Amino acid sequence: MEKKINKVVMAYSGGLDTSVAIKWLQDTYDVEVVCFSADVGQNEDLAPLEEKALNTGASNIYIEDLQEEFLKEYVFKGLKAGALYEAKYPLATAYSRPLIAKKMIDVAKKEGADAVAHGCTAKGNDQVRFDVSFQALSPGIEVVAPLREWEFKARSQEIEYAAKHNIPVGATKESPYSIDRNLWGVSIECGILEDPWAEPPADVYQITTAPEDAPNDPEYIEVTFKAGEPVALNGQEDGPVELVSKLNEIAGKHGIGRIDMVENRLVGIKSREIYEAPAATVLITAHRHLEDLVLDRETYHYKELVAQKYSELVYYGQWFSPLRAALDAFVDTTQQYVNGTVKLKLYKGNATVVGRKSDNSLYQENLATYETSDTFNHDSAIGFIELFGLPLKVHGSVNKK
Repeated sequence: MEKKINKVVMAYSGGLDTSVAIKWLQDTYDVEVVCFSADVGQNEDLAPLEEKALNTGASNIYIEDLQEEFLKEYVFKGLKAGALYEAKYPLATAYSRPLIAKKMIDVAKKEGADAVAHGCTAKGNDQVRFDVSFQALSPGIEVVAPLREWEFKARSQEIEYAAKHNIPVGATKESPYSIDRNLWGVSIECGILEDPWAEPPADVYQITTAPEDAPNDPEYIEVTFKAGEPVALNGQEDGPVELVSKLNEIAGKHGIGRIDMVENRLVGIKSREIYEAPAATVLITAHRHLEDLVLDRETYHYKELVAQKYSELVYYGQWFSPLRAALDAFVDTTQQYVNGTVKLKLYKGNATVVGRKSDNSLYQENLATYETSDTFNHDSAIGFIELFGLPLKVHGSVNKK
């Protein structure tokens, strides 16, 4: 710690780590602790956290419903960009961290706090996402990470500490998995999943049906987009929270959105992760297919490069970077044309696009058809190919063996 701190705002979940951290921070730094909890769609009742935090020693707690802001200002920006880290991970946890960090800095300013704290470990990506976001939003603010600093080497030691100090921590049996959930998906790791050869047990999955147990009849749905954002499901206009929640239920029932990957963490290690992202899988697939229809070739191809970079920025905790903001400007320009409806078939773990339509469609049937209504100028193909292949023709003639 570079300087003496007087008040710290801590990200608080009410679990063992953050409950113990309140008392640990007070003992270690002689500091007043203010807690902050965010509802980003983790399907938990956060109301009991107030009493629990205050009974544990916090001087105050802020609990905010951030679900709509989470989707509109973070998730949907990434959706429009086409972001998938390493072409697989929909970035559910990565989107939530900068938002929570932003709200914590707001609370720190309101409370006059000179430090912020989180319950992330030294091996994960979230510590980077929090720390970098804190510094981008409030340069120089002190950041405390108890799990990187404290003396506890095992969960049992934390439980003993909690019992000694009369800290209410609920159940003491350690779950074999580490689970993080929000509206955009569920992240699951640890336990048997640390063996990349081991098939995930059935109890790993939280919100999706096993594909083999999914309904035997397919279900067709239609998703409507306006300026690249989903606005209606099956013709029914809903707000973002309602739409994504409905899609999670519908697609999850059909076993859609299970992802098993070994990813490259920012801290330099490979990690085996299990993700569940039913709504994200459907919306990313539908959005991509609508872009197939409405974007010109060069914009479409260049946007693929942007999508890769965008996903890296989000994964690496660079949400508040100038580059991410600049890429948003490019993406938003392309999304003015991404209006229309996509029809998908949901069946046994697959979300297959079977139809798409848009008033901005660049698909011209008279140019694509092989029927008599074809208006494509076939004669111009000869000259086009001659000029297109000319550099290779010259190279071949000069360098032929």
